[in-house]
Amino acid sequence: MRLTKKTRVSIRLVSLAVLALLLIACGAASPASGVSTSPQTASTTAPTSPAPTESVSLPAVITSASTPDTSAPTPTTSAPTPTRSAPTPDTACPPTVEPPAATPAPVPTIEPAPRPTVVSTPPVMGYRVLNTYPHDPGAFTQGLVYEDGVLYEGTGLNGQSTLRRVALETGEVLQSCALPPELFGEGIAVYGERIIQITWQSHIGLVYDKASFELLGTFSYPTEGWGLTHDEARLIMSDGSATLHFLDPETFTEVGRVEVYDENGPVVRLNELEYIGGEVYANIWQTDRIARIDPQTGQVLGWVDLSGLLGPEDRTQPVDVLNGIAYDPASDRLFVTGKLWPKLFEIELVAPPT
Repeated sequence: MRLTKKTRVSIRLVSLAVLALLLIACGAASPASGVSTSPQTASTTAPTSPAPTESVSLPAVITSASTPDTSAPTPTTSAPTPTRSAPTPDTACPPTVEPPAATPAPVPTIEPAPRPTVVSTPPVMGYRVLNTYPHDPGAFTQGLVYEDGVLYEGTGLNGQSTLRRVALETGEVLQSCALPPELFGEGIAVYGERIIQITWQSHIGLVYDKASFELLGTFSYPTEGWGLTHDEARLIMSDGSATLHFLDPETFTEVGRVEVYDENGPVVRLNELEYIGGEVYANIWQTDRIARIDPQTGQVLGWVDLSGLLGPEDRTQPVDVLNGIAYDPASDRLFVTGKLWPKLFEIELVAPPT
């Protein structure tokens, strides 16, 4: 059948109208919603501060992270006086994709190491402040690492959780990446060219490129996530109980665990962790003490009492508990801070007064 000129024009107009409707429908599509978690109650109310403009979108769950791209430049550590809010991050947001399900991984059957029947009373060390540095009083510190002349910090609270690179001397936030608002950030570990960050009750761990903060992947674990460190061969994670979990740093599967104890029994509420000289240093939540732990047996080898570290002049605004341990092995420097603390301290350990 031969079409007239008028008929052909009408068909073209109808085709263009259908194409326009399809384009409008595609543009109205929206990404899937995120993972929901239960909120954690802080000891005090956190100050309200503007959230960073960049946010991380979660890719599908992986069992190992891909090789990171290290070509991105590392930010300079020269910094002016810090402000309460983080600056606009200098990295691009990852593409928005569907987040992983929050179904926790199955709990592996691993027997903890046996405890000796007789346990001696561990010594208690004091401290001396060597240097004091500014710290963002809006940072709900959950993880702290010193490497390459800067601090890496993981912060918590739903809607305020971040991963940061921070200048030690000034406290300025040099680089920051915001977690999705449904995730409550917890401890971090810098492992090679990757940064690993765990979350509180979402059973989700995040793996970033160290230089760019690009999200490389995620993994899951069956427990809560509190603190994280490593001993060069294994990741070491706390979950708020008396147990330290050892994870393979490539597959993130649990390869061992140990129960922490002293002369009175299990030591619970293990929080932020740092591996120092063959020992695991652990903040004990809601106390001013750090436990020095033998990672092979779980025995507490000693205590560090940091009572009075943050003076009354720094408690005029809301502050929370001691949390955050970082170590500089090249210069043998030990740094500590707390949630919402306005200061970060370099300290040395000393024998208690007799």
